[in-house]
Parts: sequence; C-alpha cells; structure tokens
Amino acid sequence: MKLAEVSNRFAVAPQLRPEDIQELADAGFGTVICNRPDGEEAGQPAIERMRDAAEKAGLAFHHIPVSGGEFPPAAIRAFGRVREEADRKVLAYCRSGTRSIMLDALANTERLSAEQRIANAREAGYDLSPMRARLGEEQR
Repeated sequence: MKLAEVSNRFAVAPQLRPEDIQELADAGFGTVICNRPDGEEAGQPAIERMRDAAEKAGLAFHHIPVSGGEFPPAAIRAFGRVREEADRKVLAYCRSGTRSIMLDALANTERLSAEQRIANAREAGYDLSPMRARLGEEQR
C-alpha cells in the first residue's frame, strides 16, 4: 500500500484493497474516504467490501465519488465536513490519489493559501499547479 502524507492529519493513496484497511487503523487513521464511483474500473473492490473492512477495523468510511474531472460543490462540502469532523487522521483514496488530493485542496479545511496547498501536494508527489486560479478563488 502506497500512502502520500499531505499533512500530519491527512494522507492520500491510490486504490486500496480490503486487506489494507487494518494497516491504516494500526497506523492511527480513524477515517477512510473513497472518491471513486463504485464499479469505475474492472477489478476495483466494491464499496460495500471496503466499507465492511473499514468498519471491522474500527474506521469510519465515507463514499464521496467524483469523476470526469468534475468537483461539484456538494462533493467539496461533504469532503470538507468529513475532514473537519474527524477526530483522528484521514486517508482519502481514488484510482491514483489525484482526485482525493484535489478535493482536499478545494475543501481547504486547514485554511492554507493556494500556494501552500500546491506545495504540500507537490511534496506528496502530486502537481496541483494547473488548479492555481481555482484554488485562489476558493480562499475568497
């Protein structure tokens, strides 16, 4: 399992498997967010299997799917709400981790500047510089 730490309270990952979930709990995570639509790709574990694995490991599980490069305001708000209400570390995943880190940058629960969010993403291995203008707008 490949995790990219974005902050001390948030990480992203590419597609997880049910067998990865206990390792997250052991590492101090309390919440998992899946940002993939169920059945997006052949071989992707079903959401219910992932939810069951999370619940068995004592983790909260949230499904906030986004696709096609679209980040609807309702998805951004839902993602932000989960991040703000989490009492332990949060891990969000999608196919590559990119949608998850974009949602986090748009939700901006840590109230960071656009440049700081871009820098944090870069340190985690993701390039959000094409979103600079939109991230700047989200601060207003």
